[in-house]
Amino acid sequence: MLPKEMIRRLQAAGGKKFRLKDHETILTTDGELKELGKDDLKEKAQSFLNENLKKLSEMQNRLYADNRFSVLIILQAMDAAGKDGIIKHVMSGVNPQGCQVFSFKKPSAEELDHNFLWRYARCLPERGRVGIFNRSYYEDVLIVKVHPELLGPQQCPAGGVDKPFWDARYDDINGLERHLTRNGTTVLKFFLYMSKKEQKRRLLDRLDRPEKNWKFSAADLAERNCWDDYMKAYEDAISATSTEWAPWHVIPADQKWVARAIVADVLTTAICDLDPRYPLLPEKERAALAQARKKLESE
Repeated sequence: MLPKEMIRRLQAAGGKKFRLKDHETILTTDGELKELGKDDLKEKAQSFLNENLKKLSEMQNRLYADNRFSVLIILQAMDAAGKDGIIKHVMSGVNPQGCQVFSFKKPSAEELDHNFLWRYARCLPERGRVGIFNRSYYEDVLIVKVHPELLGPQQCPAGGVDKPFWDARYDDINGLERHLTRNGTTVLKFFLYMSKKEQKRRLLDRLDRPEKNWKFSAADLAERNCWDDYMKAYEDAISATSTEWAPWHVIPADQKWVARAIVADVLTTAICDLDPRYPLLPEKERAALAQARKKLESE
């Protein structure tokens, strides 16, 4: 496991103004890691990830069997920051029966006729399961804040789109997450913090490699032009919603292997902290198992 102090450094402190300039897009290493070159650090991170995945597989099996708790993972980031890669690599060893992944795109007409949290609440993980939101209800205080014209189809009650409006949405989100944690759902929120320079490199890579062309969208460039507005929206949202019960983790994402290793560690640690256990059968049922054993062995 990563040192708890390192994880604390990656968390946005609740109750105070969050500033992106206080965080890095590349992991700042200490001790022996500081002496490693890029290739050695990548190999170290991959080895660390593999060890975590073994532990994660065991703990997820316990979570599923215990059936008391659930885990909600929220992944937010700018385009090309590595959300899909996190899901693919970190969840590669878990039991598919105990894992649910939802990607939220443009809302449907039915979804627009409900409050902004409705479509996400329908997809929350059941007890015993890990649910992953690839983008989430935070889009309604991020992209919608950068492009307030998107509020039109939501048919919100009359009123100004001003600071009280956004504060009310932050309060709604905090209330939902407080409700979830009180009822056994651990909420893990990750902002994959990528530099604008690294995004440019990855977008060019999508253009240069035919097998990645399908990932490129002209909308990516349009949103890139709003980079500063998005960074401000993230600062506002994280400041308002990084709470004691559901803190934000700001993950340095310029190095994909580092981001994957950190997310896997935080997830594994969170499930370990729940201490899920395989159910212990009542004495009567254990006696029935003993009888079943005798019957099978006597055949």
